[in-house]
Amino acid sequence: MRIGYTLMTEQRAPRDLVADAARAERAGFDFAVISDHYFPWLDEQGHAPYAWAVLGAAAQATDTLPLMTYVTCPTVRYHPAVVAQKAATVQLLSEGRFRLGLGSGENLNEHVVGRGWPPVAVRQEMLAEAVEIIRALFDGGYVTRHGRHFQVDGARLWDLPEQPPPIGVAVSGPVSCATAGRLADLAIAVQPERELLTAFAAAGGAGKPAVGQVPVCFDRDRDRDAAVARAHAQFRWFGGGWKVNADLPGTAAFAAASRYVRPEDVAASIPCGDRVADFLDAVRPYAEAGFDELALIQVGGDSQPAFLDWAEQELLPALRAS
Repeated sequence: MRIGYTLMTEQRAPRDLVADAARAERAGFDFAVISDHYFPWLDEQGHAPYAWAVLGAAAQATDTLPLMTYVTCPTVRYHPAVVAQKAATVQLLSEGRFRLGLGSGENLNEHVVGRGWPPVAVRQEMLAEAVEIIRALFDGGYVTRHGRHFQVDGARLWDLPEQPPPIGVAVSGPVSCATAGRLADLAIAVQPERELLTAFAAAGGAGKPAVGQVPVCFDRDRDRDAAVARAHAQFRWFGGGWKVNADLPGTAAFAAASRYVRPEDVAASIPCGDRVADFLDAVRPYAEAGFDELALIQVGGDSQPAFLDWAEQELLPALRAS
């Protein structure tokens, strides 16, 4: 299984994210993914720079590190024709190292343009239509579409890479698995559920890779207190589940929804401290479920340099040896 690093825009300033990408390449990570947010999940995280500008800079600051959005919503805040243009440009800047990860989005980020937040069934329809538009633009030539959710009038990508970026689609249930199997080059998931990959394969995704993601919280404090406190402060929202997280409108809502989550609850689901064995235990379910790739999220913006040093020296060698 290939091990990746997450450039989490919700917890890091833009120049720091670019520096982290370069350091992750030197540390030996196999790839990097970046979140595409307008808001952090909680005020304590404190950041939300524009992911696509960071990607352009990261493409220039690295030489071989593959890059990927994890994930972009191409339906409300962005029109799919614009997403196609951005993705093609990053593919050119990175000289073929980019993959476009797409999902149905979260109200947290999409509400800012004032178009409302559609129900989940409509969001899945919009996602499928958006992927079809993006694929058509990647094929070259002019595209005009009058769909149920999107209008495209004579669009064309003038700077198109020889090899368009592969498209990943986030899967969380039967409908998204069917969309991904039909339209995507890879599946994306945040839970180590074999059933998702089975449904993806049955819908046309057999033989295509699956990319997962898992949060971790390294700290050299061997009693784990500092790591547990940071994970609780910044990641207590994580246990709410995707169906809840997709619909909450802002950081205050996430704070309210997670107000009864205790530090020990977070520590039970996120490995904290510096025991390599605990991190291996967090990764193992994804390998057993059949994921080909897994991106790690180190919780806490200021802790990234120390984590990347430790990952190079201890964690990555242990993961590969296991």
